Amino acid sequence: MAFLQSCTNQKSEISQSKTKELMGKTIYDFKVEGIDGKEINFADFKGKKILIVNTASECGFTPQYADLEKVYEQYKDKLVIVGFPANNFGGQEPGTNTEIGAFCQKNYGVTFPLAAKVSVKGDDTAPIFKYLTEKELNGVKNTTILWNFTKFLIDENGKLIDTFVSTTKPTSESITKYLK
Repeated sequence: MAFLQSCTNQKSEISQSKTKELMGKTIYDFKVEGIDGKEINFADFKGKKILIVNTASECGFTPQYADLEKVYEQYKDKLVIVGFPANNFGGQEPGTNTEIGAFCQKNYGVTFPLAAKVSVKGDDTAPIFKYLTEKELNGVKNTTILWNFTKFLIDENGKLIDTFVSTTKPTSESITKYLK
């Protein structure tokens, strides 16, 4: 029992340490691996809005890739969309980065940046999603990612505007009103 308590305490200390590392950061402090192995540096997106979406290839919401591409094309002068494939919900993103990239290109003609596959919840949550979902880090709100295709909209100054659940289509007025 003491060993189990020690492991739990150690896990909590690691989580608190990771949270402290993220405090004071902005979205522009994040660099992530792209699906093609190249780096995506969020500092490169200063002055544009950013829509971050956790995605999956075998989900009922997967057709939203088409709408994401449509919004990206329509607003690309002032918006960047970054998709983050994740296998956290129902095993709906089982593929490798290469397979995911090919799927998105072939089926939806995706040209917006895709990150390498990450985890968006649990003990192995990617730091950028820890930042996006915790108010003490992003300064705006706590968000629980309930499923694939949750969306996070960031303003031109790197501040979280709002989050949108999976059922909110990328073409929805609740998102596009910020892009006009």
